[in-house]
Amino acid sequence: MTEFNLSQRLVELRKVHGFSQREVAEMIGTDTRAYQRYELGERVPVISSIVALARLYGVSADYLLGLRDTP
Repeated sequence: MTEFNLSQRLVELRKVHGFSQREVAEMIGTDTRAYQRYELGERVPVISSIVALARLYGVSADYLLGLRDTP
């Protein structure tokens, strides 16, 4: 397995899908600053946000959490 970095995966997925940080924050039910902190690696999302992000991007929570290398 490659080195895990949640923040990098969040940035990559957001850019691939063409979303702004504000849009993602609204879609997962958090504020923009909290989401920015997820991408900066300053804060780890709560479980409900991880589930919302996995659903939004069509990937598994295991992928977001670095337990799998394939979405």
